[in-house]
Amino acid sequence: MNGEEHRPDGKYEDLTELRLYVPEHLYRAFQRCVWIRINETGRDRRDIMREVVHDFLIKYGC
Repeated sequence: MNGEEHRPDGKYEDLTELRLYVPEHLYRAFQRCVWIRINETGRDRRDIMREVVHDFLIKYGC
């Protein structure tokens, strides 16, 4: 973690940590994908993560 997750910030006070256990290659792929999305969109890491979880839940009808 780069310290970003623990910084007090009103924009993210409603977020809760979600821990996932995945194989190393999936972890690296996820980090790479998030990094690419950050650079393409200018959005921050937590916003991208929130979008990924939201899209997953929508996809599976949860």
